[in-house]
Amino acid sequence: MKTLKQKLTAELIGTMFLVIVAIASTILPMTIGVDMGVTVFVNAVAVAFVLFALIEAFAPISGAHFNPAVTLALSRTGEMRKGEAPYYIAAQFAGAFIGLITVHLMFWDTNPVLISISSNEMTASQFFAEIVGTFILVGVIYGCVRGKSHATGMAVAFLVGGMLVSTVSTMFANPAVTFARMMTYAICGIAPLSGLVFMAMEVIGALLAMVVFTKVLYPAQLEKKDICEPGYCPPKIIEIK
Repeated sequence: MKTLKQKLTAELIGTMFLVIVAIASTILPMTIGVDMGVTVFVNAVAVAFVLFALIEAFAPISGAHFNPAVTLALSRTGEMRKGEAPYYIAAQFAGAFIGLITVHLMFWDTNPVLISISSNEMTASQFFAEIVGTFILVGVIYGCVRGKSHATGMAVAFLVGGMLVSTVSTMFANPAVTFARMMTYAICGIAPLSGLVFMAMEVIGALLAMVVFTKVLYPAQLEKKDICEPGYCPPKIIEIK
């Protein structure tokens, strides 16, 4: 049994590096003259690769949520320990902020700015896209968790990478990442007001997925001993007699 301190540390570090790759992979290509289309593709590949590694490393400890919307949904349906969700969410937002500062320090020589409020305003279609992206992200997690998949890390990473280049919003699908992107000068930034709407859409998408996947597709109620946290479902040991 992992301690709450271990779980929160894993969530903080995991979210921190998720934000680092999400932002830095849009800054570096632009500094060397890569155009916008290629930058978005690079961002998708980088996020998918790093997210897979983070899930594999931290899922056995915390379940590798790295996302307040995911934590909110899973806490309501028994896929995580009761009472831990608020601490998870606080750790995720803290990790996101630290990740933002880390990115800006890494690129200090290029742009000596620590925090910069983004002015990138979003549209109604992008708000809708966040519902869609978060819905399928949380849905795939539920499917892997309740379906006892042993490849959740790969499934989630592939999904995020693919949806990033398939949604007009480039699939933030994460309130903590959205929070960090409000304060960056990178092209992936988002204006604070749009960011707040994004967060609301992400929560809506997560709750919709919770209803569809736990009430319709995987309605079986989990027993406490069957909790299989996202990204890590220990394989069953079959005894040969």
